[in-house]
Amino acid sequence: MSPDEAARFIRPGDNVGMSGFTGAGYPKLVPGALVRRVEDATARGDRFTVGVWTGASTAPELDGALAAVDAIDLRMPYQSDPVSRAKINAGLVDYLDLHLSHVAQMVWEGAFGHLDVAVVEVSGITADGELIPSSSVGNNKTWIDQADRVIVEVNSWQLAEFEGMHDIYYGTALPPMRRPIQIVHSADRIGVPTFHCPPEKIVAVVETAHPDRNTVFKPVDEVSQQIAGHLLEFLSYEVKHDRLPAGLLPLQSGVGNIANAVLRGLDGGPFRPLTAYTEVIQDGMLALLRSGTMESISATAFSLSEEGAADLHTNIAQYRDRIVLRPQEISNHPEVIRRLGCLAMNGAIETDIYGNVNSTHVMGSSIMNGIGGSGDFARNAYMAMFLTPSIAKGGAISSIVPMVSHVDHTEHDVHVIITEQGVADLRGLAPRRRAQRIIDQCAHPSYRPMLQDYFDRARQSSPGQHTPHLIEESLSWHARFLRTGTMRPE
Repeated sequence: MSPDEAARFIRPGDNVGMSGFTGAGYPKLVPGALVRRVEDATARGDRFTVGVWTGASTAPELDGALAAVDAIDLRMPYQSDPVSRAKINAGLVDYLDLHLSHVAQMVWEGAFGHLDVAVVEVSGITADGELIPSSSVGNNKTWIDQADRVIVEVNSWQLAEFEGMHDIYYGTALPPMRRPIQIVHSADRIGVPTFHCPPEKIVAVVETAHPDRNTVFKPVDEVSQQIAGHLLEFLSYEVKHDRLPAGLLPLQSGVGNIANAVLRGLDGGPFRPLTAYTEVIQDGMLALLRSGTMESISATAFSLSEEGAADLHTNIAQYRDRIVLRPQEISNHPEVIRRLGCLAMNGAIETDIYGNVNSTHVMGSSIMNGIGGSGDFARNAYMAMFLTPSIAKGGAISSIVPMVSHVDHTEHDVHVIITEQGVADLRGLAPRRRAQRIIDQCAHPSYRPMLQDYFDRARQSSPGQHTPHLIEESLSWHARFLRTGTMRPE
């Protein structure tokens, strides 16, 4: 049926599970039809809102379009859309920022209420009615299992070769029936290649041929290259001292320019053969597969530029047997991450001198995107590394501060911090030694004297000397920026 006919199965007040993860595999037409329903209701003076649950971020024609017409009552578990972000920070949309591995379990628990409708993009339907996943898996298995009504968008733009690439695990259960996840190598398959949905639950099938939203990456700049260089040098040091194998351990990488710079550096480095157990597959990972540097990738979605998407479509035969796409509760599963010994590389907005990391909030109260899967990996990784430029806003902000304005990753989960200035390996260091190393190795020279002065005075005047702090003064760094537009002294 048409998207507008399908959208009539979504009612005011429904919780709607949408497919999609970092702009891949989201429904392309039904969200727009839902927007038109909302606009019609608004014109009549009626309120029409829904809860929007996804895998992670989606695209402007879903998150942005629904937020623009005030159609979202609650959003979870991750977003990156500017319209959605503005509505959240204005207090107009409730937002639950969750660890991505927690979502499916909490939905099965009923923590967010009942799931009424699932709107899921697939790349095809088999002769016996099984649903072939598309370019992301995310929480789709849970949406299909839990929803009363399922709307399927069949997207012919997605590759027919996706059939057989996915590994959909149906063995998860709530305690006390939970069993071990039997993945001991990143490429292991433990499930089936398709989604199963009872035919009576499918209320609509909509045909589409629309491309995914491509991720726009900036050209790799000098700062990103410097951060990547420090990381590669650090990994080489770890291999040389027998703390990592020659092929490293399975890699997890966040999304962005720094991540792509790191991946580009790995392609020219000595580490072989690489593997990845991660959330998303970026352009740089396809390049590693193409060159033979990487032998396999496990993820839950693609996150590609326009060029990367064209590469995938052109060379899918070369890639498909070395890629596994899983539900995000498996791609981000703490048990598996810990067993495989993943090397986690994620970004930060700011970190403090003791190693606490803020990856979600600007000045403590405004959400940027969300924690995503960084917490799943940081807490359970063999080595948790956070990468960030040392300054932002043209030098008006120091990314190294006395105390972060919001904590996503505590000092207990942070092993290594890397900026363009250098590497601070925090393993085995007590708090005061961590602080000195971060100031010396990671802070920008224009802020290093200020941080050192703060730390020196805290060591003299703090009531406790395990983690010395001047509480009011540490918060004044952020207050100074809000007042003057810079963290530098007035």
